[in-house]
Amino acid sequence: MAEAFNDLLLPADKAQRYAAVSEEIAAVLAGEPNLVARMATVASMLAAAFDHYFWTGFYVVDPGKREELVVGPYQGTLGCLRIAFGRGVCGAAAATRTTQLVEDVEAFPDHIACDSRSRSEIVVPVLDARGELIAVFDVDSDRLAAFDATDAEALERILRDTFAAPDGGAPAP
Repeated sequence: MAEAFNDLLLPADKAQRYAAVSEEIAAVLAGEPNLVARMATVASMLAAAFDHYFWTGFYVVDPGKREELVVGPYQGTLGCLRIAFGRGVCGAAAATRTTQLVEDVEAFPDHIACDSRSRSEIVVPVLDARGELIAVFDVDSDRLAAFDATDAEALERILRDTFAAPDGGAPAP
């Protein structure tokens, strides 16, 4: 299945591209319950599908420190290892449980520069089937204003379908 995705020609239109990648992610992950495998696959497939993605991955809620994120599966340069809730874009998304869309990271208060080439960022909270925050999904771009409402809506849908659906691979209660 992965080989087929790597050879897939994706639409140029961003919304259509997200829809096509979403279908492919669902097909690849069908029947896969492991959370790490699901996260790694989502990060890999989205990073491969979009040129404006510079760093793509998850920061997972640390079960030993419920108010801290620890780097999870990702694609890109070295990421920050730990981020406190409320700190930077990822921490803001974790603390508020809302998507953070940042056109210029230099203008974001308390931005954490894990890679100085990052210019814009989108971070989406990831909830499990019980509505518990399990991670945030972070995408950085080396372009200003690289993300918009289309990215936010599509990523929220993909992450909800992949991790919050009853069969979405979330750990059993």
